[in-house]
Parts: sequence; structure tokens; C-alpha cells
Amino acid sequence: MTVHSTPRTGVTLRLLDKADKEIVKLDRAVLGAFYKFQHDFRRNPHAGGFDLKQLEGHDRLWSARVNREWRALMIRLSGDDWLLVAVKHRGHVHKNLERFNYGINHITGAIEYVDLQVVEESVLRRGLTPSTSPAPSLSVPAGPPAETRPDEEPLFGAYTDQQLVDLGVTQPLLPIVRKLTTDDELLGLAEYAPRHTGEVLLRLRDGVPYEEVMEQVTAPVAVAEPEQNLDSDDWQAAVDRSQTVVITDDESLQSILEEGDFGRWKVFLHPTQEKLVRRRYSGPARVGGGPGTGKTIVALHRVRHLVRQLPPGHTKPVLLTTFNRNLAAELRARLLSLGGPDVLARVDITHVDQLATRIVSEADPGNTKRRIDDAAALREWRELLVETGQTRWNAEFLSDEWNQVILGQAVSNRSDYFTARRAGRGRSVTRSERAGIWQLAERFAQRLETKGLETHRQIAERAARLEMARKTRIDQRAEAREERGGLDNLHAEAGSGAWLRYRYRHIVVDEAQDLSAAHWKMLRAMVPSDADDIFLVGDTHQRIYDNQVTLGSLGVHIRGRSSRLTLSYRTTREILRDAIRVLGGGDYDDLDGDADTLAGYRSVLHGTEPSLRGAPSWEKEMDLVVEQLRAWHDVPRESTAICVPTNEMVTQLADRLARAGITPSEITQDGPRGDQGVHIGTMYRFKGLEYRCLVIAGASEGLVPRASVDAWEQTDPSRHQRELHRARSLLFVAATRARDALAITWHGEPSRFLKPLLGDRAASG
Repeated sequence: MTVHSTPRTGVTLRLLDKADKEIVKLDRAVLGAFYKFQHDFRRNPHAGGFDLKQLEGHDRLWSARVNREWRALMIRLSGDDWLLVAVKHRGHVHKNLERFNYGINHITGAIEYVDLQVVEESVLRRGLTPSTSPAPSLSVPAGPPAETRPDEEPLFGAYTDQQLVDLGVTQPLLPIVRKLTTDDELLGLAEYAPRHTGEVLLRLRDGVPYEEVMEQVTAPVAVAEPEQNLDSDDWQAAVDRSQTVVITDDESLQSILEEGDFGRWKVFLHPTQEKLVRRRYSGPARVGGGPGTGKTIVALHRVRHLVRQLPPGHTKPVLLTTFNRNLAAELRARLLSLGGPDVLARVDITHVDQLATRIVSEADPGNTKRRIDDAAALREWRELLVETGQTRWNAEFLSDEWNQVILGQAVSNRSDYFTARRAGRGRSVTRSERAGIWQLAERFAQRLETKGLETHRQIAERAARLEMARKTRIDQRAEAREERGGLDNLHAEAGSGAWLRYRYRHIVVDEAQDLSAAHWKMLRAMVPSDADDIFLVGDTHQRIYDNQVTLGSLGVHIRGRSSRLTLSYRTTREILRDAIRVLGGGDYDDLDGDADTLAGYRSVLHGTEPSLRGAPSWEKEMDLVVEQLRAWHDVPRESTAICVPTNEMVTQLADRLARAGITPSEITQDGPRGDQGVHIGTMYRFKGLEYRCLVIAGASEGLVPRASVDAWEQTDPSRHQRELHRARSLLFVAATRARDALAITWHGEPSRFLKPLLGDRAASG
């Protein structure tokens, strides 16, 4: 996959996937020199100051002077087409030249570059003794397996070299692969190995049968059968099959360098991801996976792919939607960067409640009702029960029943409510009890109508009913047209004022786990049931709203079209490990009635252990936060964030930072208020965001989870478990926003969710 930021002219400089992994670790002075180098090199690569020279023994690998001490290593593809693969200290460039291996993978047809010394050093950090045998060339078959420690079984001893090579494993890495005996060592290799090699080895290690790895990982990206030989000199064809970014302007490289490895997973598609993007689905399809696995970038590439299949036109037949305004704005910016204005012009990007509001406004343009949130609606329920003297049901139960069942499933009459699904509601209700609940729901709706109030959930329910009715009319006209032999009824069409069509041809949904049943009914009615109609990505481990849905019951049938991503490109394995422990052993659904799992979910990134610190009071804890931010002084403030449980704590912490001379920037529903400063917000605001360094403050018992949750333990055990589930997911989401460093603080007693982490620290200490 080659990503272009602007049309190419003159000298082409490309950046190979994972080259930035070493580049971003350089100090600021060297990065500045490299930034100037790429600018000048693209203007004239033959300028004398670059000292451009071919490395001895290599027909395509060249070095160029970045500054006095550092050199850029580049593969010359043809003429003035260059592929940058590394930036090395000059003392390392001309030593042990056989360590630099590059070539065209004979299975995938992609360009691969491996610095065997870097890979071995990464594995060494996990305790592996490096091989002393010379490294083979990409074009030379690997020799017999290297020796391993006699007391440990090699991870891949069950496979021959030929089997691994046939899967697309990079040949020069086979001697190191043969020495791997632990998962830590495997992760050390995968960190710097070509992505396809890492994916193959991790799948095999997870116990996936060889034939399935061949079918699921290798076959979709293979351009040749194992027994065939690709043209090893056709580098121009190979570059189009490779993971590269074409650097055509300073801003392109600057954004990569400023974000560092942090932004790389947003740009490059893993071969497994690309397969999901380009596949033709016979109906709705789902892609799941843990935080940082690239679900959103898959969704964005899917949108671009669908747009490219459209006939020419000026309409917007593709809908890209998500659950809040923040994320919708982020999706718009990222799609513009990925696909440019031409792609953006064919896509309707809006959050799902805004879409519902638009539908309702079309039907009722004079609506002047005031919107209220769920908390205000709950107060209205309480007042209604007081006024009616009703004591059989409490306000919380009735509010949930109204939101999740009646509005959530777009139930419009009493008889439909009698048959509505109540999965996950815990407390069962009889038919006579449903009759009483429905009567109260009608009185509540009338109360809101009289007071000129409405909720977002009411809007979603009404939009769903409107769209389902519209779909019925479309289908009726299609049937009538078929009866007339395909002819339109011009009188009927003219009478409607417009040709009645489905609103969209394709719908792509991000953060699908947080949409309600009413949202899904609305979306299902907006697009015809056809190939590639609905594509959704999400992870129920990150569900932070109480919207339990079974998609199949809502007409969105994803059985047989579900896939899961397992590699995190954002969060280090140390942060990931602690975040997963926060989740505990609860059950999570897959949006279609079955269980979801994070089995096999892992990161190839390595970092420091998350910090856990407590304080006797909130005032003292805020001191710890300030101290931690000062320790991260070398990280840009806008790449650092603090999340807390309540809005009040946001205000207090922002004031405390300001007094300490640290600029705060509060995250609102529209995003951060400014471009500068440390971002601060409640945990709910951090969905879809990511930062190099993150503090989770206020992780105290009584705040995470909130103290009121335990009031449900005796009166409604099912809701108690759901609320605990949701609180765990919220903390999980917050923890996985961090890439490089995570600090968790609390005052008083730490949250019960932190006990597994604190126990591990105590045991290891």
C-alpha cells in the first residue's frame, strides 16, 4: 500500500513501514537535521553535501549524509526514486554490512528490509543469546535450524524452514526464529520484523493451525504460489505492493515525526487489515478487536475503497457515522488526510444522534422542543411517580425500561411491547406488569410533550420509525414497479415531490458497540439489503453506554461475516497487560448474542511499567499529578493528558495546573478548547483519543466505580453487574489511550479494579 499526500513531481522519497521506528528515537537535534535533509534531498539528491555513495557489497543500498554524525540508508528503486529504510550513526553504517538485508518477498511480492543486528538486540532484551552465524541473503535459501538452549523448547520447532518461508516469513530471520523459546522473545522479534512475518509467527504461536494461517494471513496478500519465483528485479512493481509513504512535502514528514511511532498505525494498513478493507461482503460485516488494533483506520480505508467503486457523480451515497460529535469531527479530518477532497465529497459524515435529528427535522421542521439528557429525564420520572403515588416500580427501573426496551427498540404500541425482547434486563416482568409499565410510559411521554421536552433517545426512536416507514414505501413501489414490468408510476413519483430512494448505498459505522437498538433500526432502513451494505467496527470491551443490542434481531445479520484484529499498534504491552487485568473475568458479547474475547490480543511495542501512586487526599493527589507532568517535561504538553471521573475534578485540576505554571486545555464535546497545553477531561471524553503520556487521576473507591452503583446490589443484581461492567470498560478505555507511559493515581482507598495491579506490584516488590 502506497499512500500519497500530494501528486508526485521530481525526485520521489518514500518512507518504508517501520523505518520511523528508529527515526523517532533520535534526539531533537538529529531529527531537525533529518527534517532538513529530506527537504534538500528531494530538491537535488546529487548535491555534494550529501556524500551519496553505494554501500560496499550492495547493489541497491546507498548512504547519504544527514549531518556530521548521522547517515540515511536508502534503497535506490530506479533513477530518482528512493526508499528510505533507516537513519544510522556513521559508525554503524560501514560495519558488518551483511547485517543489512533487503529484497522482494517471494510470496507477498513486497519490499522488505531487515537490520539483523537491531532485531537481535530487541530479542536480546528478552534474554536471547544472539546468533554468531552469518546472516543469509534474502535470495539465498535458509540453512538448517540454528541451535537453541537445550533446556527450552523452541516455539516453532514443529515447522520446517520451508513451511515458514511458504507462509511468507522473511528468510534472513529464520536463524533467529529458530532460537525463540519465549513469548517475550517473539515479541522482541515482531517489534522490528516486517509486519507480515510478525503476523504469521504470532498467529502460529496462538495455536492457529498452519493451514488456517496460510488461508487467513498469507493467501490474501500472496501474489505468487510458493513454488513460483517472482521477478526479484522488478522493484517498481514491488513498491506498489509495499507498506510505504511517499514524502512529497515537508508537512507529511513533520506529522509523522511529531507523532512518532504513535501515528504510524493510522497510516499503514497491515496485510490482514487490507484484506478486510477490500473484501466484497454479501451483507453486513463486522470487524472487532481491542484498542489500538486499527479498527478505525480499517473503517476509513473501507470508506475510501467504497467511494472508489462508485460511478461518477456528485451525491453522497456513503454514510460514515459514529456515536458522538468529537469522533465524527476526527473521522472527517482523518478521511480528508487519507483520501483527499474528492473522497470526502462523496461521503456523509455525521454522528448518529445528529443524523436522527436531521431525519426528525425533515418530518417536523417546526419542532421547538427542548432537549434533555438522561439525568434530567430520570428526574422527570421521579416527579411522575410522586405525583401518581406509584410505588410498585422505582424511577431508575422505569427509566431504563423506557430507554433500553421501548425507545431502544422503537416499540410504538402496547402489543409490540408485550413481545419486545428484554435480554440483559435481568428482572423478568409478566404480561400484566408490562401493561402497567406501558401505561406509565405513555403518561411519561405525555408529560414530556406537555412540558415541551424531548430526549435524544426519543429522537432516535422517532427517526427509526420514520425511516422504517420510508423503507416500507420504497419496497411497496419496487413491488409495484416489478408488477408493471419495470415501469415507474410517474404520477405517483410526481405526487411525492421526489423520486423515493434509499438514502445511502453503503454505511460504515465506527464505535458500533455504543449505538442503541433504535439507531440500528434507523440505519438498517437507510440502505438496501445488498452486498457491502453495512460495515461496522467496534469492541464491546469498550462499551461505555448501557446499550445492549443483538444485531441479528434488528435486521443486521453479521453471522459468518465477522473478523477480529489482535495486534495493537498503539499501546505498549506493559500498559495493555494492566488494562486487560482491570477488565477482570467478565463476559462480553459480540453484538450478536455470542461471547467476545480478547484472546490473542497483544502488542509488539515495549515500554515502562505503568506507575501506581496513592495520596491521603485529593489535594495531595493533585500534587502527584503535577509532579508526574513535570517528569514528562520532554513530551509536548498537547501529547499529554489527564482523565478524571467527574466534571468537578476537571475544573479543580485545571486550576491546580494553572497555578503550577502548566497550561490546561479542557476537552469538551467539541474536542480540546485549545491547541496548547495538557488535555483534561472526564473518562467519557477520551473515547477515540490517544496520547503519548496519560494520567488517570481520581481512581479511588467510591469514584471508580461511583459509590451509588453498589446500591443496586440487593435491589437489582443484574443492573449492579451491568454498571460494574460499564465502569470497568470505562477505566479500560482510559488506560488504553496511552501509548508510551501511563500513571494511575488515587486518594484514600484505591479502586477495587486496581487490586490485581497492586497485588502484582506487591508480589514483585
